Amino acid sequence: MIRRLLARLVKHLDGYLLLALFLLMMLGLIVLYSAAGEDFHFVTKQMMNLSVALCVMWLVANVPPQHLARLGLPVYVIGLLLLLGVALFGDVSHGARRWLHIGVTRIQPSEIMKIAVPLMLAWYFDRHSAALRFRDFVVAAILLLLPVAFILKQPDLGTSLLVGGAGFYVLFLGGLSWRVMIGLAVTGAASLPLLWSMMHDYQRQRVLTLLDPTQDPLGSGYHIIQSTIAMGSGGVFGKGWLNGTQTHLEFLPERHTDFILAVLGEEFGLAGGLILLVIYMLVIGRGIVIAANAHTLFGRLFAGSIVFTFFTYAFVNIGMVSGILPVVGVPLPLVSYGGTSAVTLLFGMGALMSIQTHRKLIQT
Repeated sequence: MIRRLLARLVKHLDGYLLLALFLLMMLGLIVLYSAAGEDFHFVTKQMMNLSVALCVMWLVANVPPQHLARLGLPVYVIGLLLLLGVALFGDVSHGARRWLHIGVTRIQPSEIMKIAVPLMLAWYFDRHSAALRFRDFVVAAILLLLPVAFILKQPDLGTSLLVGGAGFYVLFLGGLSWRVMIGLAVTGAASLPLLWSMMHDYQRQRVLTLLDPTQDPLGSGYHIIQSTIAMGSGGVFGKGWLNGTQTHLEFLPERHTDFILAVLGEEFGLAGGLILLVIYMLVIGRGIVIAANAHTLFGRLFAGSIVFTFFTYAFVNIGMVSGILPVVGVPLPLVSYGGTSAVTLLFGMGALMSIQTHRKLIQT
């Protein structure tokens, strides 16, 4: 009886993906304990965040992909309305308007769009899969640009990049012409002076800081300088768990959130960083296999977008912390402290599991 119940509970969970995710979350909790100054309170709260996110993952994994597809339009519309609500009535904090009060709590609607946009676009392409034409890609591009414009207006460059990337991956996997992509790249390069003039002062400062962080070592360049010092001082095998000087002497800022990779690099060295990369490769590799084996266009597009968005999270954070990309406030997936990003990411992992484990049901 118990065995049958357990079998039903794990029926729609992908074992390979689940194992890689657990390894990643365990490594994150170990590093977080040190990053939070050996304060178990942060670890307890993160375990609660991950528990909620895992429950969301399990629920999504048990929803057949065809039912997920039907959620695309309503979730997208609700997300747009919430973004409009943020623009009109949202809370302003640190010069940005990103949060919206709904009753007893407040939410960040831009996080919803990380799932809503690729879900909507995958549904749209699946509906027109019999004969995808150029105008379908134009419509999809408009559907993508609307929420990205709202999020840029807040302003929130990091989230807009992630939402834009998630939508672009659907367009790319849907068969967007290389000539169109090359044309867009050339147009984007040519419009860089205009984009530079449209950027906020703090965004321009981030780019200038990337080029030369030493121009303001105690101000805008402080994060990058301290993170690179921490990672470089770790050497090959690190200083040992709980022995990071940059971390525990509080030189390293945002060490339990966006810059937690610097803590890992200082205490576990290059070896620890390689272990993290291997685990990320396992998650991404399994996701690519699931996307390739999906039996519907919706499944392939949505799964592919989830995998590449997960890769973008990791790539941007690693590049940011190591000083090769501007600081844009993107957390290290399932390692940084925080509940919202964990729920968003594990929602996507649940969708991957749903696409993988419901394949026979779709075939019949």
